[in-house]
Amino acid sequence: MAQERASAPLAGSIALSEVAHVSNLARLGLTPPELEKLAAQLDVIVAAVGKLSSADTSSVEATAQVGGLRNVTRADVVSPGLSAEEALANATAKAAGFLRVPAIQ
Repeated sequence: MAQERASAPLAGSIALSEVAHVSNLARLGLTPPELEKLAAQLDVIVAAVGKLSSADTSSVEATAQVGGLRNVTRADVVSPGLSAEEALANATAKAAGFLRVPAIQ
C-alpha cells in the first residue's frame, strides 16, 4: 500500500481501509462514520498539497532552513563536580563508596 502511494501522484482518494489501518495503529477507536469523515478530510488535504506540484519553483533556490538559524551551543567548559562524599551525603543506603539500590527483578 505505502509503496503504491509513494510512487503515485498526490491526486486521488485515500482508501477507507488505509484510514482504518492507521486509526487502528494509533488506537483511536474511530467509528465507521468517523472513519469516512476523516477519509474525506484527508482527501481534501491531499488535494490541496497536490496543487503545490503545479507551482513554478524554477527560480527558487533550494533551502533546508529559511530563517538562517544555526545550531547555537554553549562552550564546553569543564567545571568541578561533586566529590564522592558530597554525592553520597544524602544517600539512604551506601556500600563501599557507592549508592546501594534495590536489585531489579
